[in-house]
Amino acid sequence: MKKLNLLSLAVVVALAGCSDDDDNDYKTLVVNNTLPVGSEQCVNGGNEKLEGEDSNRNGELDSDEVLETTVTCNDPATSLTPQQLVNLSTNQWFKDAKVKVAENQDNIAEIIKESGKAKNVILFVGDGMGVSTVTAARILAGQLEGKMGEEHELSFDTMPFSGFAKTYNVDAQTPDSAGTMTAMISGVKTDVGVIGVDEDIEYGDCSTVAGNELVTATELAEINGLATGIVSTARITHATPAATFAKSANRNWEDVSDMPEDAVTGGCEDIASQLVNFEANLEARFDGLDVDGLEVVMGGGRRHFLPKDAAFNSADAVSAVEGDRTDERNLITEWQAKYPTGQYVMDQAGFNNLDTETATQVFALFNESHMQYEADRGNDIAGEPSLSEMTAKAIDMLDNNDKGFFLTVESGRIDHAHHAGNAYNALNDTIELSKAVQVAMDKTSIEDTLIIVTADHSHVFTIAGYPKRGNPILGKVVAVGSEEPSLAADGMPYTTVGYANGLGFRDLGDETDADAAYFEGPAAGRYDLTSVDTTSAGFHQEATVPLGSETHAGEDVGVYAIGPGAHLVTGTNEQSYLFHVMDYAADLVKNADAKLAN
Repeated sequence: MKKLNLLSLAVVVALAGCSDDDDNDYKTLVVNNTLPVGSEQCVNGGNEKLEGEDSNRNGELDSDEVLETTVTCNDPATSLTPQQLVNLSTNQWFKDAKVKVAENQDNIAEIIKESGKAKNVILFVGDGMGVSTVTAARILAGQLEGKMGEEHELSFDTMPFSGFAKTYNVDAQTPDSAGTMTAMISGVKTDVGVIGVDEDIEYGDCSTVAGNELVTATELAEINGLATGIVSTARITHATPAATFAKSANRNWEDVSDMPEDAVTGGCEDIASQLVNFEANLEARFDGLDVDGLEVVMGGGRRHFLPKDAAFNSADAVSAVEGDRTDERNLITEWQAKYPTGQYVMDQAGFNNLDTETATQVFALFNESHMQYEADRGNDIAGEPSLSEMTAKAIDMLDNNDKGFFLTVESGRIDHAHHAGNAYNALNDTIELSKAVQVAMDKTSIEDTLIIVTADHSHVFTIAGYPKRGNPILGKVVAVGSEEPSLAADGMPYTTVGYANGLGFRDLGDETDADAAYFEGPAAGRYDLTSVDTTSAGFHQEATVPLGSETHAGEDVGVYAIGPGAHLVTGTNEQSYLFHVMDYAADLVKNADAKLAN
């Protein structure tokens, strides 16, 4: 006879019985079995009740003695008991996530979802700041603070809303900054290499500009009487900042010397000239409009504003002749004539002396070409401010306008360091962008300021191998459980970060100028890094495909947002969508239409 196997929690209860000397009467037995969670009978656990007669009088309910079986299943569990939670509630990852959920609930509860509630809008663009760049910069920033790194957060990682933007241009799978920034700032995707115009333009053809011009968020803000500003570590005439104010069939027409004769005679205006004439050009496009021009312009690119004459060189000129203009115009003095109460600044001292309470307008050109990489700023002859310092100064000036302001801030040299194949500078400039974003968050209110942080495009920058947690992000791969670098199939160590194409390996030691890589031709392929310090400023990562410059990548980029309208930054959208988020938040188009109608 087979016995019934009972669980350890089974309870045998004798409910009834008769005299032992009565052979025909048997004890009635009841057995209660606890069914575990996940059992076949009850997924949430329960109870199995067995009833029968102990016919063999062995005191146990054997399987063939069971007369009735009743199964009662538990209701679905709605919460875990403290005992069940003990392994979770004491775990730091679990506790941190619970805190994060609570913080996000509070942040979301504070978001204002009605349109037109943003008094101020700040658009941060990390030029070339793809997802892998954000990840690597986050780790490096944490490691610079003595952490393992991976758990660190950049300032914009803490924003309550995020999503992705598709970066392709109308005519290109992998985009450039001109077309992408035009999409973000005007709401219309366009072609590679053109600025402030739609896709009906013909690249390099001046005659096709007229009729295809777009209106930018900066221009709408100016029409609405808001204070406006542009800050960049690149030349202020470079593609990304230029897209906020210029209309051009070619992003390279930064000054008249860059333009073909037919474009000049055809009436097209170079980008630098368009910046100085921003107010006049905008007023000419709309009858009866009266605006006061850009309040803040800070960046590099003096050469495009000065005549090609050494007599006009600045104190920190690095070229024998700093200016490039062949039309003999000095656009700096032209700007000063237009804005006699404004201040022109070219160095750190002039920047430091700016009184943000009284300054009406500032035109700051801190370098002949692009501004220095953040790690290289100390080598600037006349000194120049950091991106976070410029952001702080710009906000302090712009918020003097009671109506509000619209500010664009670009970290332009992330892109340039990647092109040079130098992760060190790309990541350090990304960290500086994070500091600038934190400044903006500290100086404004979530109740009236929309802040968006994104990139125009990505780069072919990778994080690979299987390094252990906390391994230096710029170092060689060291596997979990090991203290020595991992070796590739060729017997040589390799770095965690690298590039799919570009100039390739350079060991320039402590060199903080990434552009020094261009003094030699491409050196793609593998090199023995055994004795090389790959974390040094002058190390340039290996590249797979040899090219004269590393290229952009075509994948989506992250978008992060906080403030009124930030809830619209979610999911995956066309890059042009970002303009419409800013328009929703600040009612840029509606308010401009109303003003122009009057």
